[in-house]
Amino acid sequence: MVVVVALVSVVVGSVLFHLLSPWWWPPIASNWGYIDATLIITFWITGIVFATVVLFMAYCVWRFRHRPGRTAEFDPENRRLETGLTVVTALGVAAMLAPGLIVWKHFVTVPDDAATVEVFAQQWSWSFRMPGADGRLGTADLRLLDSGNPLGLNPYDRFAQDDVIVEAADLHLPVGRPVKMVLRSVDVLHDFYVPEFRAKMDLVPGMVTYFWFTPTRTGEFEILCAELCGIGHAVMRGYVQIQEEADFQAWLQGQQTFAQLRESSSAGP
Repeated sequence: MVVVVALVSVVVGSVLFHLLSPWWWPPIASNWGYIDATLIITFWITGIVFATVVLFMAYCVWRFRHRPGRTAEFDPENRRLETGLTVVTALGVAAMLAPGLIVWKHFVTVPDDAATVEVFAQQWSWSFRMPGADGRLGTADLRLLDSGNPLGLNPYDRFAQDDVIVEAADLHLPVGRPVKMVLRSVDVLHDFYVPEFRAKMDLVPGMVTYFWFTPTRTGEFEILCAELCGIGHAVMRGYVQIQEEADFQAWLQGQQTFAQLRESSSAGP
């Protein structure tokens, strides 16, 4: 009976913890609703399976406990049970996959009016790039990286000259404006993650990945690397500041462009 009570307590405690947990992140971006809905669907499906299996174990421990004179019965196959479990498992997996596919399509279908911000990851810091007055990012190549060109921008691309460079510092974004996050890594696998955004995406060397969202609340929120990327992984952090439009523009005007960065680098000490 001790084992039975322990198993039932695990199920009841797990359900109560899920329902009463105070540790849900607050919604601060447009994609929080459908991401949370997908997570809740997954929680309930896996939770029902977990509760069913554990309660069945508790029933078996109680129902088939040792009694004098009782012998075991060997029944290696049960076609009806196997068919039922296969069908139920297939339906459960499909119910978890279908919402994820719908959410993924929305996650990567960027609105036409979205601004573009490039996230640049390297061991162990975050840097960022934004379009300048021309409204578009110039081309870049990691083979062009050097001390005067920390993001590998093409110095011969006229669209790159006014690109705003935010090197190893906080990212600022305006509230209420959709933004496409374009992700690059210079060295190893990283993962850009802001928990309150309900958004994360791997940065894969040699690839460009992306996602989009619309910030819906001002404030300061921590950027984490959610992929083990070396000995300094734990300190690869930053902050994103969500600001009103006027405050964001004031910050943006104080940042240096690629042309200014090259000029200051070539001038030397």
